[in-house]
Amino acid sequence: MDSADQTLEQLGWDAHFESQVSAAEAAYCHPARVMAVHRGQIAVTGAGWAGDLSPYIAGATPSDDHPTVGDWLLTSADRAQALRVLGRKNLFKRRAPGDPRGEQMIAANVDTVFLVASCNQDFSVARLERYLVLAREVGVDAVVILTKIDLTDTPETYVDAVRAIEPGLIVETVDGREPGAVARLAAWCGIGKTVAFLGSSGVGKSTLVNTLRGSASIATQAIREHDGTGRHTTTVRQMHRLDQGGWLLDLPGMRELQLSDAAAGIAEVFDDFTLAAQDCRFSNCAHGGEPGCAVRAGIDAGTLTPERFARWRALEAGETAATARTSRRRSR
Repeated sequence: MDSADQTLEQLGWDAHFESQVSAAEAAYCHPARVMAVHRGQIAVTGAGWAGDLSPYIAGATPSDDHPTVGDWLLTSADRAQALRVLGRKNLFKRRAPGDPRGEQMIAANVDTVFLVASCNQDFSVARLERYLVLAREVGVDAVVILTKIDLTDTPETYVDAVRAIEPGLIVETVDGREPGAVARLAAWCGIGKTVAFLGSSGVGKSTLVNTLRGSASIATQAIREHDGTGRHTTTVRQMHRLDQGGWLLDLPGMRELQLSDAAAGIAEVFDDFTLAAQDCRFSNCAHGGEPGCAVRAGIDAGTLTPERFARWRALEAGETAATARTSRRRSR
């Protein structure tokens, strides 16, 4: 079935979006979902139609949000112009590459995010923590997908490392080339559901997408043997229809995901440290050599790890710096 043959419900339309459309708008506007973002245009699909539109909303100011992949729009009666972006359920964003003062929207209206990592030397707990912080910040359920299990004799060591990040975190191990293994992911890919893939280049996202879709339409590349690092293959942010009826956002690999406004997500992912910090003697404790530091006491007792402490402090420092930059920009 082509995406243009879908109903609004099959595209992900629900009461959240329906409630934002007035009776007058419903009489002449057409809802459409952003399926892909290209330079200079967006590809949209509505009930029984599809087309390309300008990414600029009629009457919007330069500071207004423009559509990103996964967004729902209202278009004009002739379906030639986007009129407004409907309120989002959630929005993934990051600090813009090369411009720490700006932000870049990644995707909107996601139901589940698959955090993809490979079982080789490119595996990184710190990177997974960053992705998880991003998911927690916007309130989207996360599932960790460990790929390339054929490259290791001990996949359980990778599973244990992931589960140490957060109790109860769902982890699936798959060989992305095996339809039977990938079928376990179908539970999150039902009709109208949207799943986003986050992971650095070369972890096997495109291979997983191809297997879930039952096609090889997305290019894949082999990893470099000397360091296990993959080459970037996804160049366009777009949605793919899955055989299970859902939609998948295959996003460009982001090896260095610079978080933006993620204080709540950091606090949730590192709740063991944030809870311990509440018991410090001083409210402004830097967790260095201060007396009565509950965080240092936890590390000394072995209930908290110094490695995780270092990653927590790095994310906290980055968030503090980003907040300061944002405040200076707004004051100007």
